[in-house]
Amino acid sequence: MRHDWQPLALTFELASVTAIILLIIGVPLAYWLAYSRFRFKPVVETLVSMPLVLPPSVLGFYLLVAFSPEHLLGKTLLDSFNLRLAFSFNGLVLGSVIYSLPFMVQPLQSGFQSLPLSLKEAAYTLGKSRLATARRVLLPNIRPALLTGLVLSFAHTVGEFGVVLMIGGNIPGQTRLASLAIYDEVEGLNYAAANFYALILFAVSFIILLTVYVANKRLLKPV
Repeated sequence: MRHDWQPLALTFELASVTAIILLIIGVPLAYWLAYSRFRFKPVVETLVSMPLVLPPSVLGFYLLVAFSPEHLLGKTLLDSFNLRLAFSFNGLVLGSVIYSLPFMVQPLQSGFQSLPLSLKEAAYTLGKSRLATARRVLLPNIRPALLTGLVLSFAHTVGEFGVVLMIGGNIPGQTRLASLAIYDEVEGLNYAAANFYALILFAVSFIILLTVYVANKRLLKPV
């Protein structure tokens, strides 16, 4: 039986791009949340954590509305940059970044908050700037949190269904991910094909999680 590998390739491409983008924006955001004394910081933390409790279909619906050319954001992107987000891979990327944001930010924020303040103070005493302190002192000491954030973001994106279905529309070759392919095959009573996709996602998820547990154990092992 011949299998279509495209949904799997598209899934892992989306997960990789999403994890990289989340790392870039997640580190400064988590740093700010860990050390800021902004009065309304709990509001920002709530917004970041909303995807954890919000039904994926609700988030996907509002993103689809926002990305639509009939609304301000979608119309502006289309008119100014010729960028269409609804029912496109770019839209899946943006939706996945929003949906998986807490899986990157929360481990990093906890990692920063677990560090003793003496690390920052010592670096400042030696004349290090905030950027240099974060890059050379703080980040190397939260490597387990960085790895956890990357892995959780990747794995969470791999397992997306509701959000990507609402935004992407399940278009073969463009937005049809492995999770959507499983749904299609089950709906068509093609259980062998569904099992093919499901088994690969199960195996990849298991290997990823096992890797992060083993790696974190080694990173946390006393020298």
